[in-house]
Amino acid sequence: MKLRITTPLEVVIDDDGVDIVSAEDASGRFGIQPHHTDFLTSLAVSVVSWTCGGDARHYCAVRGGVLTVSGGEEVAIATREAIAGDNFSMLDQKILAQFREDREAERAESFGSTQMQLNAIRRIVRHLRPGSGPGLEFGL
Repeated sequence: MKLRITTPLEVVIDDDGVDIVSAEDASGRFGIQPHHTDFLTSLAVSVVSWTCGGDARHYCAVRGGVLTVSGGEEVAIATREAIAGDNFSMLDQKILAQFREDREAERAESFGSTQMQLNAIRRIVRHLRPGSGPGLEFGL
């Protein structure tokens, strides 16, 4: 099989001869072997692992993303951020912790932005109501 892991800025992994790919989505950890049926899933922040020709296992921490299997021979992962390495414990502990913190910070920022948008919409709706005039929403 062929495995390709890409971010918006680079191709992080491009391996041929992959025997098995292991990844994680919302339902848990799963494996992909050659001749797998076409497949599409949204990945969790996790470590993807694979072997090539019986070699040692290789690892890549991914910050979520989308995994597709095409034609039973191509596994593609598109993710916002990926860091490859052969030290599973380092990727699992340090990198995934950072990815999770980044994701939580993004969620908090998104929540704040959504709150600001809703407040702006409320003010516009109040202003457009019949009987409201300039300055009425401020108690003038």
